[in-house]
Amino acid sequence: MNSQKVAVITGASQGIGAALVVAYRKLGFVVVANSRSITPSEDSDILTVAGDIADPAVGARVIDQALATFGRIDTLINNAGVFVAKPFTDYTDADYDLVTGVNLRGFFEVSQRAVAAMLTGDGGHIVNISTSLVDHANSAVPSALASLTKGGLNAVTKSLAIEYAARGIRVNAVAPGIIRTAMHPVETHDLLAGMHPLNRMGEISDIVDAIVYLETAPFVTGEILHVDGGQSAGH
Repeated sequence: MNSQKVAVITGASQGIGAALVVAYRKLGFVVVANSRSITPSEDSDILTVAGDIADPAVGARVIDQALATFGRIDTLINNAGVFVAKPFTDYTDADYDLVTGVNLRGFFEVSQRAVAAMLTGDGGHIVNISTSLVDHANSAVPSALASLTKGGLNAVTKSLAIEYAARGIRVNAVAPGIIRTAMHPVETHDLLAGMHPLNRMGEISDIVDAIVYLETAPFVTGEILHVDGGQSAGH
């Protein structure tokens, strides 16, 4: 078996996901990177697997190709996610299918197969990306589908952490506040910064640093790490 550790990262083509690919390479991992539109990498230690993680076949393909290429899986970062903010009564069936498809079905398919692979190896680590809105609902950001799905991820993080604690698999989550990425137009930044007690938006590096901490914290499992400028504490 390959002795080099292998990290699987979903939603890896931009923003936090792309930064995580760089961070895990710096940690010495080889990386399997998935997103709908990801293109092949010039780095032979980065395997790209294109596909929509909401499609059950894609999660299976990501793990199968990871094992076929590198022979093991040590870490899975469930970074792919979608966010649709609407009043509850405005959500459509298509919105529900989109958000649950990526945030829950995508998590389920790829995580189930990753855990099975970890159990045959040296254990492993899963990190789920949640949102501070689960704990700190905001009247200015109606987001029931985010809370429904990401709240589920928070709960399953603890459930899986306990189920597999004695078998060498740690499971944690990071709950970001609002992060400065391309999804937020520059003209909204001042408003968004004011939604955090620290009075700034988070940076991609804030989230990456939190995940790297969890990666290197062998006594931490079942943790929902809030990286949200104080949002979950109050306002």
